[in-house]
Amino acid sequence: MKKTILTVLTVCLLMVSCKEEAKKEAAKSPVVENNKKFDLLLKEYNEGKLLLNPINATYAGDSRFNNLFPNFLSDGYILKAKDFYTNYQVKLEDFPKEELTKSQQMSKDVMAWDCEMALAQGSFKNDVLLPINQMWTINLQMGQLASGSSAQPFKTVKDYENWLSRLEQFNVWLTSAKARMQEGIEKGYVLPKSLIKKVIPQFKVLAETKLNDHLFYTPIKNFPEAITEEERNDLTKKYSTILEEQLIPSFRSLYQFLSTDYLSAGLNTSGISAIPQGKEYYQHAIKNYTTTNMTADEIHQLGLKEVARILSEMEKVKEQVGFTGDLKAFFNFVRINKDLMPYTEPQQIIDNFNAIHEKMKPQLEKLFGNKPKTPFIVKQTEKFREASASAEYNPGSLDGTRPGVFYTPIPDASKYNVFSDEALFLHEAIPGHHYQISLTQENNDLPDFRKTLWYSAYGEGWALYTENLGKELGLYTDPYQYFGMLGMEMHRAIRLVVDTGLHAKGWTREQAIQYSLDNEAESEASIISEIERYMANPGQALSYKIGQLKIRELRARAKEALGDQFDIREFHNQVLETGCIPLALLENKIDEWIASQK
Repeated sequence: MKKTILTVLTVCLLMVSCKEEAKKEAAKSPVVENNKKFDLLLKEYNEGKLLLNPINATYAGDSRFNNLFPNFLSDGYILKAKDFYTNYQVKLEDFPKEELTKSQQMSKDVMAWDCEMALAQGSFKNDVLLPINQMWTINLQMGQLASGSSAQPFKTVKDYENWLSRLEQFNVWLTSAKARMQEGIEKGYVLPKSLIKKVIPQFKVLAETKLNDHLFYTPIKNFPEAITEEERNDLTKKYSTILEEQLIPSFRSLYQFLSTDYLSAGLNTSGISAIPQGKEYYQHAIKNYTTTNMTADEIHQLGLKEVARILSEMEKVKEQVGFTGDLKAFFNFVRINKDLMPYTEPQQIIDNFNAIHEKMKPQLEKLFGNKPKTPFIVKQTEKFREASASAEYNPGSLDGTRPGVFYTPIPDASKYNVFSDEALFLHEAIPGHHYQISLTQENNDLPDFRKTLWYSAYGEGWALYTENLGKELGLYTDPYQYFGMLGMEMHRAIRLVVDTGLHAKGWTREQAIQYSLDNEAESEASIISEIERYMANPGQALSYKIGQLKIRELRARAKEALGDQFDIREFHNQVLETGCIPLALLENKIDEWIASQK
């Protein structure tokens, strides 16, 4: 018996030894070595992208480049970016997909798409000759950072010095922006007049506000206790100098230019087709933002179809609440209904969003197995950009120390209409952007470059998809809140119509505004702001509905194929676990998951 036991032990030890040897040999194999090289390539790619855009590193909570601000508008930078993406396209060819792990294969596909889109974007002159608009451009991001309440830290003397260094470089960018816009006038790249009129007040404030009240002076008024009196005096002097001698003069120069020469040259048309290569740029923008090969005509027709479908759902709500007029009258009724404007202070609106979160918490367990660790807060949008801003989500830091923030603009609390607040919270906060982005950032199985990627069709598509989860999460018990959800979905369906209308079908700004007024309950001021947003960034507004429809299609496909085996928690995990990816890659992934479950 002892002999038998010893024999068995000997065999087991030999098996373990053989397995260890096999592992060692496998680790030396060309395939494994190639896998390691590919992982290294992904790390190098991520580092290179952070150096190309250090602002993205700051927002991700990576403080190594907080002192840098490259001149994105210089010929040298443009060439550097082109060489970077071209080189990595070539490097990807050294790694056959069959020799990569499943995760690496996905990373290769994502990286190939990332390079392709960056090079395509750089082949047009839009970003360089149209560097400033009222909503999307980097000068507005710098204003957010300057407030001291965003991603740029102001905790140490080094933090303050980093920002000073960044401001000096930002001032170079401001000078270049003016020069590039002057070049744009000569070459036919100019904003529509209606957008220029929205940019002018933004620069007027920066040009005319006195030093002590200036947005970019804010960090000096909020020194942390750790900074000594001597250090405070030194930093105050430095900040005062850079503002008075560099930044404010640059803001003043741009304000004068925008108010005169640039406004005079502004386009009277509304769409991107009016500038050189505008038609070609729009087709690129469609591909870039929807991650599909759809045409403007296909998207326009899809939009018309979705608008008609949602209108019929809205009619049901109108009947439910007993409104006897037509739907357009009901829109107006909802817009001006004082019962839906119950607040007088911004904090009451923020408290209401937090109450919505508490109400749905018990139901989240039923739909989501994975929930983020990154904290989350609701904040009012900063005053300097509130007039032109939409509600939005700003991600937390990669390490989870800085919370995700849901920003909501509240220019006048007494006129704030709550009818879409539940759907808005689902989209911008939980389980929309906060779940999606935070879970991606916290996923240690993803390479770093995929933790901060943003593909609008996936990201905004997911957020819009989550708006439809309201009833499953215990919300939309009030018919007006359900109407608010329909209104927000209608808003995205309308975008398919008006964005393609503006940029591919010759629609005017006024036509687009009227179409929106006829088909949704948003206020006229809000609709004007939205239409001008689409004018400033062609194609972006298409991504929401295209992405949502694809995720809904995939959920229906999985449910039909798996029947009783379908698990909604696992479906959501499958959608979220890979982070932002083009829709075609998401569809392939879900199809493979369905097949594996059968």
